[in-house]
Amino acid sequence: MTTATSLRRLADSRRWVEEGTLLCARAVDVLADEQYGEPSALPRWNRAHLVAHLAANAEALRNLARWAATDEVTPMYSSPEQRNADIERGATRSPAALRTWFHEAAAALTADLDRLGDDQWRARVHTAQGREVPASEVPWLRAREVMVHAVDLAVGVTFADLPDDFLTALEADIHEKRGAGVLGIEGALADRVGYLAGRTTAGVTAGGAPAPDLPPWL
Repeated sequence: MTTATSLRRLADSRRWVEEGTLLCARAVDVLADEQYGEPSALPRWNRAHLVAHLAANAEALRNLARWAATDEVTPMYSSPEQRNADIERGATRSPAALRTWFHEAAAALTADLDRLGDDQWRARVHTAQGREVPASEVPWLRAREVMVHAVDLAVGVTFADLPDDFLTALEADIHEKRGAGVLGIEGALADRVGYLAGRTTAGVTAGGAPAPDLPPWL
């Protein structure tokens, strides 16, 4: 049986992290200071919130890389409340500080992942939702964040700009998370994934009828 995990390899996920990080970095760097306070494509978050989230997420995933490297239990966050507070506090930083935080956190995560060996990639860690996964899933968790949120930064990147193999893997992943209720969606690959991610209903139908709205995923 084909599963979401079987549609991607560690090398794929690491490549997608690199590509998605570059997309986000370009967006972070091209935004004028005053644009950080403008709305992102996500409800209730401006772009500063989103950049803070991306930086904090890299730091949280570094905890999982440390867990895999040392076998010392280091959760992504101490609690959901801590995660949310970090984002809110981070969003108050200046645009210059947010840019620096994003770049430094992303680079540090890449360096941590580069140091993991074969046995460490197989080490078991827990996601923020409590799922037990091999450390080889950490790059996939980051790839989803940087790819999807590159679109959410609303600087002109669309799902059609993301790699087809990433979109195929993400579509399968979201199907597994959302369940059978989202089967039967028709449209181009990028449109289907944008819909399944809860970002848009453009270009998709469900059984020939307009597809219903979905809440944001991720």
